[in-house]
Amino acid sequence: MNPVARICLLGIFGSLLYTSAQAQAIKLGSGAYYQSPKTGDRAVPPALFRSAALEATPAQNSQWYSSVVYNAKPEAIFVQPLTIKPTELGLEVSLPVKEVRATERLDVEIRYPHHLPLLVAPTAFKPGPSKLAKRGDWSVGISMDQGADRMGVSVAHGVPYAYVQISRGNALLRTPVGATARLDANDPRVLLVDSGAAHYAVFGPTASEWKQTKPSDWVLQLAEGKGYLSVAALPDAKPESLAMIARHAYAFITDTRVDWKFDPDTSTVATQLTVTTQSMEGPNADALLGLYPHQWFHNPGVEGRLGPAYDTVRGKIRLLEGNSFSIETKYTGFVPFWPAITEPERKSQLQELIKVDQRNARRMMLEEGKGPYWQGKGLQRILKLMDVAEQQGDADAREKLLELVKKRTESWLTGEGGGYFHLNTQQGTVASYPEEFFTVEQLNDHHFTYGYWIRAAADIALRDPQWATKEQWGGMVDLLVADIATTQRDHAPFPFLRNFDPYEGHSWASGIGMGELGNNQESSSEAVNAWAGLILWGEIKGDKALRDLGIYLYTTEIEAIDHYWFDVHAQVLAPEYKNLEVSQLFGGMYAHNTWWIDDPRQIKGINLLPITTASTYLARHPSFIKKNLASLVPETAIYNKRGFYAKPIDIWQDIFAQYMGLADPELGLAQWNRWGSFELGDTRTHALHWLQSLKEMGTPDFSVTANTTLFAVFKKPDGKRTYLAYNTGKEAINVKFSDGTRLVVAPHALGRQ
Repeated sequence: MNPVARICLLGIFGSLLYTSAQAQAIKLGSGAYYQSPKTGDRAVPPALFRSAALEATPAQNSQWYSSVVYNAKPEAIFVQPLTIKPTELGLEVSLPVKEVRATERLDVEIRYPHHLPLLVAPTAFKPGPSKLAKRGDWSVGISMDQGADRMGVSVAHGVPYAYVQISRGNALLRTPVGATARLDANDPRVLLVDSGAAHYAVFGPTASEWKQTKPSDWVLQLAEGKGYLSVAALPDAKPESLAMIARHAYAFITDTRVDWKFDPDTSTVATQLTVTTQSMEGPNADALLGLYPHQWFHNPGVEGRLGPAYDTVRGKIRLLEGNSFSIETKYTGFVPFWPAITEPERKSQLQELIKVDQRNARRMMLEEGKGPYWQGKGLQRILKLMDVAEQQGDADAREKLLELVKKRTESWLTGEGGGYFHLNTQQGTVASYPEEFFTVEQLNDHHFTYGYWIRAAADIALRDPQWATKEQWGGMVDLLVADIATTQRDHAPFPFLRNFDPYEGHSWASGIGMGELGNNQESSSEAVNAWAGLILWGEIKGDKALRDLGIYLYTTEIEAIDHYWFDVHAQVLAPEYKNLEVSQLFGGMYAHNTWWIDDPRQIKGINLLPITTASTYLARHPSFIKKNLASLVPETAIYNKRGFYAKPIDIWQDIFAQYMGLADPELGLAQWNRWGSFELGDTRTHALHWLQSLKEMGTPDFSVTANTTLFAVFKKPDGKRTYLAYNTGKEAINVKFSDGTRLVVAPHALGRQ
């Protein structure tokens, strides 16, 4: 049963426990959420700009098109390769081209802004306010109706067309300043537009006629009952590219759907992406899809079938004729924690650190902010400390730390400990207080924030399965899971995969899509942390559907990180870009910066933290790790030359040492300073255990998989492997690794060979 259905059965909209006239707490197992914000706390923003059909559904926020849902005058929507923008005059359509913008950091940002658009508008009526009218898994329909008059546009990620429908009258096409337009000599339905930087083709229906009324204006006189046209961007000026675009111009995409399946025997995730089309005229009902690099690179299923490509902010989007394609990715696993280290000197040092960190644990659990992000981060931090104490045999520290985290978690899950959760059933979202980082006002960062809580809850449940039952605290955790990971598309209390973009392959962090460059995501690693939490929670609960969802999200986001944040395959970043990696990714830009500071150490570290056993994916490209860390030297020199210095000077040195340890454990240990700074989601205890574990076991070996969910394999330079597997069940399991190694793992235990 999926999380949403489970929550509904728990009676999420059931009986009320009144705590005050303005804030009603609804009991859910041992916990409670609030029906409204408490006095003085901000409410979530209303999703005002949706059609009547969508008003009864959860608000579609944290997506690439969410600006339409929350803004009377939405920003440009980065469809890829197109951008569109609904305006009072009509619909703007553009093919962005690259801009290189120098920054005060003495590097550059690469931008593909909405620029020099075509304008499409009805001639018989003025377009009305834009509203979201329909959504697929990576497609949307936007209405611009005015009274009884209808104007609508449909677009989909990767698709080079904007499909426009008008209920009456003709259609106006206005070209940008300096552009030229002419009728296609071979097809009078088609108007060709050249803006200098981009080429377009506008396809009218049969029996329609184009008339130029001004130098920049053309009117498409629509035949009776044929109120449709498609606006397409061309990848180049070649006749064969135009012919390909023309073949599919009347196959309007009406829906999009992603499906995934995890095969534990082969540790493979198969993802199927399918569109539904309606042929407006002609025999061809096949779509023309644009595949992103993470979809076409090393994908044997599309080799030999790809056509011309668009230059975009995501690299080359390559055209594929057809209504579906599939992707296969390997799930390379992780275990909840690593076993005890054994080297005597390091073991003694670790025992000392455990004592110090345990004494400071209460303070370290909420060291920075007081809201749900910092609290969730603090909970996970102390549980990673507890992992080490437990594995090193310090039972007393383990029990005290577990009890400390349980009490703090439970106080929040009841709303009686300074923080609380509010379920807004109208908008279909869980808000958390006290607010941080605009998580309520702008609905930002839900997967980051709740990912920490879900992972913390899973670590508690590993030690106390009863704690995770619906009668106790499992219902509240399921509520947070459902907020970020609902898979129901219809009649669900939360939107489908709130933050995740199935076509781009990664998450979005901004809730309402503010900004001229589209939605954005900074900390890709915190997104991965959330999906690791789903995997672990689903495995503990015996919920295979949730586990498989977590694995799909985890593996897919990692592939996107390799392409769009780290560009390890050299397919995406522009030659003008001066940095090795991206720290902020937008719909229309990538940059090397953070929201709060341009210190290069924090810029780099934000896409590494939190370091946990689920972070081993960072070791898939060891040479990149060394290059990435080496680039800190010149980046820091530039920062210092500008008159700035990191505070403290070695900030996050523990994160960088652990990152280096994934490529070279000896070098990572040598770089780590026991008494140096530490990131506020980590402890000295955990950092040392991580580094020494890699020295003793070796670096991650992704060539070997297993037929179970929680596994990890490591390999030393001499070729000796260490095999780990964790069993969350009540019966022993026989784990078979892909190289033939077998390992019997007892219930609720970590097995090692």
